[in-house]
Amino acid sequence: MRLSLKDIEGIKKVKEIKVPNYNITQIKENSLKNPKWLHFGAGNIFRGYIGKIQQILIEKGLENSGIIVAENFDPEIIEKIYTPFDNLTIASTLNKNGDFKNEIIGSIVEAIKVDEEGLEKLEKIVKNEGLQIISFTITEKGYNLKNSNGEYIQVIKDDIANGFNHPIHIVSLLTKLLYVRFKENEMPLTLLSMDNCSGNGDKIKTSILEVAKLWEEKRFVENEFINYLQEKISYPITMIDKITPRPSVEVEKVLEKIGFENMTPIVTEKNSYVAPFVNLEEPEYFVIEDRFYNGRPKFEEAGVYLTDRKTVEKTEKMKVTTCLNPLHTTLAIFGCLLNKKSIYDCVIDKDLNKLIKEVGYTEALKVVESPKILDPKAFIDEVIEERFANPYIPDQPERIATDTSQKIAIRFGETIKSYVNSEELDVKSLKYIPLVLAGWFRYLLGVDDDGRERSISKDPMLESLKEDMKGIEFGNPESYNGQLRKILKNDRIFGIDLEDIGVSERVEKYFIEMIEGKGAVRKTLEKYL
Repeated sequence: MRLSLKDIEGIKKVKEIKVPNYNITQIKENSLKNPKWLHFGAGNIFRGYIGKIQQILIEKGLENSGIIVAENFDPEIIEKIYTPFDNLTIASTLNKNGDFKNEIIGSIVEAIKVDEEGLEKLEKIVKNEGLQIISFTITEKGYNLKNSNGEYIQVIKDDIANGFNHPIHIVSLLTKLLYVRFKENEMPLTLLSMDNCSGNGDKIKTSILEVAKLWEEKRFVENEFINYLQEKISYPITMIDKITPRPSVEVEKVLEKIGFENMTPIVTEKNSYVAPFVNLEEPEYFVIEDRFYNGRPKFEEAGVYLTDRKTVEKTEKMKVTTCLNPLHTTLAIFGCLLNKKSIYDCVIDKDLNKLIKEVGYTEALKVVESPKILDPKAFIDEVIEERFANPYIPDQPERIATDTSQKIAIRFGETIKSYVNSEELDVKSLKYIPLVLAGWFRYLLGVDDDGRERSISKDPMLESLKEDMKGIEFGNPESYNGQLRKILKNDRIFGIDLEDIGVSERVEKYFIEMIEGKGAVRKTLEKYL
């Protein structure tokens, strides 16, 4: 049995898998004739979650077309996972009790590689007056035009100079496509970011306007195009939350047992981990600022929250600064130090479980502002008891620990600043967030709690951090002579100068205790928990 349109009738006879109740071929014809939704970023969260949202609407009779997806960063995903399987995906939802719910997603109707032929297809799509949405899951890095020194990255330099006709960077490509629409009919449109970063809609707007203005200077585009981008294109902000980890071998075995062929996951040359299936956790949250300029699907009928901008901001801040992301980072840091294989292994560790509860409930929850549509405490409850405690979501601490220096200012710094600005709370009362920060420094030594060398997840500041920490030796507390102080004063990392507010001494104290020798990390956790 193959995952294909040809075999779909046979698959319907298999009780272990749910098949779309609509004519996929007809939906594809409708979509190509009158495209309404174009998406960039062909990765797992799009296939398993966003594709499922549109499928629900089609099955309810609320939509009669699907999503066209384009991929310009890693076309190998299209070649190896979309095309051979007729753009179908198996969404395997796993709850912590081990129940597998397998469903074929058929709402993704065409997958386009952004080559010369693909660009022609995209230009035709954006000329369609009925196009409502161009959406993205391209990661926050996809919006960045400059490097850490504030200089344009080379691909943007190339696109500014001559890339109007052959844009390479995703932002340049989007700007070009919007110009094509502007010249064709000046019809409105919504750019809908689904990336997991603060102010995502604002970020894509800023980047597109920057490229457009640089092109205007070169007279590639008219000033009226800038006005079009500001007046007829909407850029809603969103909060999305659903864990879609790397494809699980366990899911592969389950699907092969059902009877499917060729379910083996692959790793592309661009290091994308993909398979004909996507494994997903059960909980899911998608909150959208309801600002669409050319119509939209009835997202609310598929469990999506449509609301105002302030509520989206509160929801995103609640998740990123309190209820999920700081707890995830905490488990990742100490999970690496204690050689845990998965986030599940971390959360069932009694000390790490206690630590994230102290960070979340005891310290961060005191300063969070409830968005009302979701309850912050209930959100943490679900994160700890259901989501992290799901052994079938094989998420690794190493993956979550990636780029930690870029995340700390939001995940912990915002809470620290709230304490500083509070009239009722004393920032020096914080005990557990400083413990996590000390753990991060301990992790950067590249030595686990057994005294063995271990890898450190990639981080753009890793080399400079190592340089600042030079001379600190595992097993030799006397080797510490203030090396962390320069870093602790860096408000770009922490969002605030930790020495200036009196928090740095506690971080240093914990850190010194953690470098005493084998087992010192565990001993420190036990001491303060």
